[in-house]
Amino acid sequence: QVQLVESGGGSVQAGGSLRLSCGVSGFVSSKYCIAWFRQAPGKEREEVATIANNGNTEYADSVKDRFIISQENAEKIYLQMNSLKPEDTATYYCAAEAFAGSAPEAFICWILRDYKHWGQGTQVTVTS
Repeated sequence: QVQLVESGGGSVQAGGSLRLSCGVSGFVSSKYCIAWFRQAPGKEREEVATIANNGNTEYADSVKDRFIISQENAEKIYLQMNSLKPEDTATYYCAAEAFAGSAPEAFICWILRDYKHWGQGTQVTVTS
């Protein structure tokens, strides 16, 4: 059974930084996409960043040059968030999808959207 557990959320002042972690267990695949999404109250879920097993990444325009997605391996994924803004306030979720056959290209991870496995989320609050 695949489980994803997010941690590292909290409250921070605008301009500050946080690092989110996503621990993945039960996920046996060398070919995968892992993504960070966020959802603010009353808003639609937004894709923030994705990473393929080859390390290639994609970002939403709203977080480019501020957020960095990285991985130790398929079991530990990070989202370094710098220069945080109040509009970054949301619940952040990590999601994972395994692939058979060819390894996914970065753009596939970005357009996938409907990931199979999801965590419970971690709250990030940015105060002005």
